[in-house]
Amino acid sequence: MSYAAVEQAARAAGLIVMGAAAHDPDGEVGTLILLGTGPQFWTAFSTSAEATDGAAHPVDRWSKRVIGGIARDLGAACSFPSDGPPYAPFIAWAMATGRFAQSPVGMMVHDRVGMMISLRGALLVTETLALPAPPRFDPCTSCAAPCASACPVRALSAAAPYDVPACHDFLDGDGAKSCMVDGCLARRACPLSRGAGRRSEQSALHMRSFHPS
Repeated sequence: MSYAAVEQAARAAGLIVMGAAAHDPDGEVGTLILLGTGPQFWTAFSTSAEATDGAAHPVDRWSKRVIGGIARDLGAACSFPSDGPPYAPFIAWAMATGRFAQSPVGMMVHDRVGMMISLRGALLVTETLALPAPPRFDPCTSCAAPCASACPVRALSAAAPYDVPACHDFLDGDGAKSCMVDGCLARRACPLSRGAGRRSEQSALHMRSFHPS
């Protein structure tokens, strides 16, 4: 197996490799590869059985089927952020790849998709794969931080826990249409988020899952 083979398999499924790192859970070094949504995800997902069958958690079910298939084809194990408790440490894994940083509002930011991060699963490979060096990535030190002022109720801050009640109260109101249709204003404010190629339909689905009407 090679890193390029994983990239190719992910791309064919509508996913992208969001980061990779050496992984040593049992004293034998292997490789961890994080897969997430990119510009082609919605095309792949929206016509799937999971998207159209009306059952709960369509994205999670699609992710398990698709990434599970990639894992079988490549001879890897897989892990999913929706499995638990206990939950796999996806945030720690992400930071270990060197392709994520913490934003001024506490959420992670990624070198390609900004704050439009949707990690769908991880491949756990027993081999130590040759990995490309992560980019020099410290985006928020030279940014005017539009994310910090984008949230209308200041629910997000790196200095305090995410104020979920304030966020939900806002989403219940008449002024929340932009968030519910196009996605979180703070996430969208990050200049790097444009690289996600995020469709409004995808953001609306995620927002309905986070805050059902």
